[in-house]
Amino acid sequence: MKTIKVSVKDRLATITLDRGKSNALNRELITELDEMLKNIAGDDNIGGVILTGTAPFFSAGLDLIELYNYNQEEAKSFWQLFLNFTANMVSFKKPMVAAISGHSPAGGCVMALACDYRVMAEGQYIIGLNEVPVGIIVPNSIFLLYAFWIGKAEATRSLLSGRLYTPEEALKVGLVDDVVKNEGLLTAAERKIKKFMELESNTWSQSKLNIRAELIEAVSADQSATLEKMLAQWWSPATRHILKTILANLQRK
Repeated sequence: MKTIKVSVKDRLATITLDRGKSNALNRELITELDEMLKNIAGDDNIGGVILTGTAPFFSAGLDLIELYNYNQEEAKSFWQLFLNFTANMVSFKKPMVAAISGHSPAGGCVMALACDYRVMAEGQYIIGLNEVPVGIIVPNSIFLLYAFWIGKAEATRSLLSGRLYTPEEALKVGLVDDVVKNEGLLTAAERKIKKFMELESNTWSQSKLNIRAELIEAVSADQSATLEKMLAQWWSPATRHILKTILANLQRK
């Protein structure tokens, strides 16, 4: 594996995103992480997962530099991959805790939202869904995932404005469940997931899936019509202009 690191101790798997400084999500990282989670789901020797990164990032979201240069077929297959990956994360039956090690906008936030509990490092970091200002249409399934944790009103206001939260603001609205010093991040995540893992596994898993039934149905549904609208906007002159400006700024850093 080139983009993630995995360690297992006492039936707990820790997956660390390991793709450059920002852990931007490209086809390779999403594929490797998706396959690893599928393997863990079927492994009776692993009872839970911590998903983390390395400060100052958890994940910067989708790799816009790579995506911008895709042709139409590549772009469509990538978005299908990402939506399927999100559905798989949401329906993952075992406990999964996000140890958010830094910035976590857009796709990084989506991964964290799919987990059962979120511990975020304190500091000058941001988290949230900022796709709208970037020119990306947000599928209803992603909105419902956002609203699952923070409510429809807050999700609507923040999503349509592209608001990004500080760790303390995220804690206040329920986007994260705990904020701790970076050096205590994994300890706090381990403490929480071990409490989940101490409970009878089938009862816990089936209860999780029952609670998420409507959400799982939404993220697993046929999203072809939504995808067509997303792709039409992705290739529009307005969005291409926004993306080009963002990429120019990224490449100057």
